[in-house]
Amino acid sequence: MTDSTRSFPSAGSAARFVPRSYFGVAFALLFLLTLGGSLRVTQVDPRLLFEREALANLAKFVRGMFPPELSPSFLSLMARPVVETVQISVMGTLLAVLIGLPLGLLATGSLTWSGILHERRPAAGRWLLGFVPYAVARALLSVFRSIPEFVWALMFVRAVGLGPFPGVLAIGVAYGGMLGKVYSEILEGVNPQPPEALHASGAGKLGIALYGLFPQALPNVISYTLYRWECAIRASAILGFVGAGGLGQQVELSMRMFQFNEVVTILGLLFLLVAGVDFVSGKIRARTHAFGAGTRR
Repeated sequence: MTDSTRSFPSAGSAARFVPRSYFGVAFALLFLLTLGGSLRVTQVDPRLLFEREALANLAKFVRGMFPPELSPSFLSLMARPVVETVQISVMGTLLAVLIGLPLGLLATGSLTWSGILHERRPAAGRWLLGFVPYAVARALLSVFRSIPEFVWALMFVRAVGLGPFPGVLAIGVAYGGMLGKVYSEILEGVNPQPPEALHASGAGKLGIALYGLFPQALPNVISYTLYRWECAIRASAILGFVGAGGLGQQVELSMRMFQFNEVVTILGLLFLLVAGVDFVSGKIRARTHAFGAGTRR
């Protein structure tokens, strides 16, 4: 075959490239139409931010924020909501782990119904005892994470009343769905060679899971759980607007009373909380990744 014949694609290869080009054009047109429709429906108009009335309201809000409220009486009053916010985030994350971990294990296909752990199981038993729990767990995780924690909080406030407990339940259920989904993806994405080596050496299912799967997934599982704890700190501030306690409830009260200098102080406290949690979780992540690197050697 000469260079001239190699420089031109064949008719078959050209036919295979045509649908791809059509798909790219169709996708670009669909994206542009969706973007245009979204801009129209959501009424996005940046010019509204620069109108005289909008600028006047913004200036009034900024003037009211300064100087921040830093009196000892107000700061001492915020001590309890700060502690309550941390407690809501900790208990909510713990509940999320208790919900997400078992459902995440059931939603991991390589643990429940496919892969080397189930090669010798009969097909009927694999589908009945493996795929059915897998599908149910996946469905529950989808339901839990598809409903925002704000909506969960509204329902739990109606069920158990005002206070931090509905905030804990809302974070636990919503984040449980997120954690379970990510846990299952982490477990399914581990390196298959160690489990296969353990299986070839005659190890049982429990040994393969404990020594082949979990040590690889543990650093990422802990890292994502700590990230969700950081998110729970921020979420607890939002849930306070529906009466779920914490700093969020204080923000709502200060906003209602037009005490913007109190609002900026509370937001500063929330920033310090998030920064502190980020520092602590960063230290824990470094330890867990070092442990994971040591176990892989």
